[in-house]
Amino acid sequence: MPLRHARRALAAVASALVTAACLTAGGTAQAAAASGPCDIYAAGGTPCVAAHSTTRALYGAYNGPLYQVRRASDNTTRDVGVQAAGGVVDAATQDTFCAGTTCLITILYDQSGRNNRLTQAPPGYWPGPLPGGWDNLADAKAAPITVGGQKAYGVRIEPGTGYRNNNTNGVATGDQPEGIYAVVDGTHYNQWCCFDYGNAQTDGQADAPAIMETVYFGANKQWGYGAGAGPWIMADLEWGLFSGVNAGYNNLAPINHRFVTAIVKGEPNHWAIRGGNAQSGGLTTYFDGRRPNGYHPMKKEGAILLGIGGDNSVSGRGTFFEGVLTSGYPTAETENAVQANITAAGYAPAAGNPQQGVQIVGGQSGRCVDVPNSSTANGTQAQIWDCGSATNQRFTHTTGRQLQVYGNKCLDAYAQGTANGTQVVIWDCNSGTNQQWNVNTNGTITGVQSGKCLDANAAGTANGTKLILWTCNGQANQRWALRS
Repeated sequence: MPLRHARRALAAVASALVTAACLTAGGTAQAAAASGPCDIYAAGGTPCVAAHSTTRALYGAYNGPLYQVRRASDNTTRDVGVQAAGGVVDAATQDTFCAGTTCLITILYDQSGRNNRLTQAPPGYWPGPLPGGWDNLADAKAAPITVGGQKAYGVRIEPGTGYRNNNTNGVATGDQPEGIYAVVDGTHYNQWCCFDYGNAQTDGQADAPAIMETVYFGANKQWGYGAGAGPWIMADLEWGLFSGVNAGYNNLAPINHRFVTAIVKGEPNHWAIRGGNAQSGGLTTYFDGRRPNGYHPMKKEGAILLGIGGDNSVSGRGTFFEGVLTSGYPTAETENAVQANITAAGYAPAAGNPQQGVQIVGGQSGRCVDVPNSSTANGTQAQIWDCGSATNQRFTHTTGRQLQVYGNKCLDAYAQGTANGTQVVIWDCNSGTNQQWNVNTNGTITGVQSGKCLDANAAGTANGTKLILWTCNGQANQRWALRS
């Protein structure tokens, strides 16, 4: 390792140790705020040039606003800041201001001091849904979570929603090196383009390859894609999503966590994809190699966007919590320390906020858990089928750990069976333990009564493959993702 990189790595590790020491002494994520992700990047010699979050400060000393909301009742706005310098969001400000009315997120402030804030995206090649082709703003209440045990909200992007800044300061252009990370909801995505965060072209037109470099999270297979059914962390480089050096398929593993850390970074003729569980553990390097053909040198233009493609493609879906762009190509050691800081922050689902109306998507098949023919009869065995929009594929994971469909039927281990091969059916919800399911961070869904996994019978992937209980074995036919 060159001496310059070694020094950066040692500084980043030192920052991570400071964070760990604060956790040990204080025992809370709030105490860990002495060092934020951008402090760690700076110590590694790759400072943040943009830092956005609705959940927490990304610098240990930051005490300004995180985002702004506008309420519908009188069209007034309010900045939402942190509880204390370097700490988590003061969500009570939003709750009080938005009580009894709807609120939209109008500004994502830049914590780096460069004023690279994100606001409502203007029209591009693809128009947004609002008059003049502008994009929607996100519902400020739509993504409640907790961070360090404190209430917070994310930016929930639905198709047609987007943020952008075409006139930035200090963001990489041309072939300059940069790093990008985003913490996103690993269960809220779709198979379309483009739920992006990062560096984009300034004119909203897809007029050349290599003019953007962003993190993408989703299950799109139009351009690049990986193994299984997704979702994957990929890079949007314009004129395509890329999962590696090849256009199209690369052997990129899907990533299934409730909260995901997604990283893309690039320098001349070299780039990488990394990612991990934003709640625990380290990072996995999914790709590290040369640029795809036609993407060296890069011609980045330095705009920043969130939730859309560079040409304002508005069909993507996802939820964003925090992210940054850096000046320079971060070392793995720096990113590992940033990941440790993210996991220490304590991202978690909001208590009493079940995941409503989600699809349960098979990791092997890419098909959805389905009640055949939209039947409501007790004893109907669940199956997998091509994903659609009907209610027979929409489940709510309730606070009582039921997987509820139609509002009154539950996935049920038939006759309270616990043996391998027990049919998984629908039945009137009754609070029995054979109707309770743990949705696990490793992608499995296990019966509370049996401890066995929800399984696509005989590793089938075809429409109509029935669902059963089976001893958990780590195979892909026992992996599932909840998708909004």
